Amino acid sequence: MGKRRFYGVIIRIAPNRHKWHTLEYMMLKKINHVNVVVSNLEEAKAFFIQLGFSVGDESELSGEWISSIVRLQNVKSRYVTLALPGTDTNLELIEYGSPPSERDPNMDKANQIGFRHIAFEVENIEEVVHNLKNKGIKFISSIHTYPKTGKQLVYFWGPDRILLELAQYSG
Repeated sequence: MGKRRFYGVIIRIAPNRHKWHTLEYMMLKKINHVNVVVSNLEEAKAFFIQLGFSVGDESELSGEWISSIVRLQNVKSRYVTLALPGTDTNLELIEYGSPPSERDPNMDKANQIGFRHIAFEVENIEEVVHNLKNKGIKFISSIHTYPKTGKQLVYFWGPDRILLELAQYSG
């Protein structure tokens, strides 16, 4: 295999345990969105609107094209794109009507392999926690400080026990 030069990220792939191949790919531009499957789209949308998100695109997804993309048969779903003002990364929430979604009983545990949590940076963590508590949002613990960096953080659950974090960085 010839080596081609691209600007960007170098990815090493191990086809077996003893030999690594290095591939170079075009540079990734940014994280465009994070997609989260929820059991009730309207409740999840309302929750994130409380956190300051605004609604972008909303639509239904069905047909062979989406079934082919996600490799599920007879997909019928609804989604909403949410954005935080002044940021580039969107949050997409999707509810599947068909095929029905299954719950992972351990998804909300911080040590599970795969998706862990979404973190939101804030300027005044104490004020934000106070305001969210007044809206009925329950936190897993009190605010803690990471000694190495001075970052203050606290975890809480969103809809369907999606693990979320608020973070305030010192400096």
